[in-house]
Amino acid sequence: MYDLIIIGMGISGITAGIYAKRAGMKVLILEGNAPGGTINKISEINNYPGIASISGPDLAYNLFEEINKMAIEYKLEKVTDLILEKIKTVKTTSNVYQAKNLLIASGRKPKLLGLKDEEKFLGRGISTCALCDGALYKNKDVAVIGGGSSALSEALYLSNIVNKVYLIHRRNNFRGEDNLLQMVSSKRNIELILNNEVTSLKIIDDKIEGIILKDNKELKVKGIFIYVGNIPNTSFLENTAIKREDNYIIVDSHHETNIKGVYASGDVTKKEIYQIINAASEGAEAVIYMTR
Repeated sequence: MYDLIIIGMGISGITAGIYAKRAGMKVLILEGNAPGGTINKISEINNYPGIASISGPDLAYNLFEEINKMAIEYKLEKVTDLILEKIKTVKTTSNVYQAKNLLIASGRKPKLLGLKDEEKFLGRGISTCALCDGALYKNKDVAVIGGGSSALSEALYLSNIVNKVYLIHRRNNFRGEDNLLQMVSSKRNIELILNNEVTSLKIIDDKIEGIILKDNKELKVKGIFIYVGNIPNTSFLENTAIKREDNYIIVDSHHETNIKGVYASGDVTKKEIYQIINAASEGAEAVIYMTR
């Protein structure tokens, strides 16, 4: 029996684990993918206090190192179901665990465009991670789809690897940070395409050879990087009564859900701001409130 089980090993879950351990709680963290979560897919982080600049994987490694140094127990197992009675039961692909309290910090995953054959070509011409796959397109032309800070940042990263980046956004203005937009605008090998969107893929001999835009223009690209929003990782909540909006978990000011003893923090929750720093603080706050 654990005092606390944390679902998710991103920055919010890891921070919660650190605070729980320091509070003397018996804690277990469960993660279905790589420790660090979506941080692993960020090429550069330069908005975290005390760290001028760091790659996402390096920050994820530092967080993981702290988990190991503090001897915080973790399991790399995917959560499949929850039973939320007085004692919380967490089922994974391998085991069943129980705890007095539960913190859901499972984050979110990238949304796709909804094109025909899109999922078929994930990892074969379509990617949601420039850091992971950018090197595959060295000296080639690629398209980045999106208008937020992630799209701008990853277009910048790719511009140092590929021949040309087409940055495509369906609106007239980008929503990303001004400094990123200034840097993107100064790059000669980044072409901005506004008020347009991808309607279909051009596939020849089972390979992506280009994209067709809404205005029927064809762009010859070998790779497509998609940054058009995210979907919360909450599929394992289907059999629970946890309140959600658009599948994001609703919490109160103490980060507690509508079920006593069940908390949520980070990008899986319904809120206005999604930043690394507030994901970390929410994980810490959730543990502080549950131990009062």
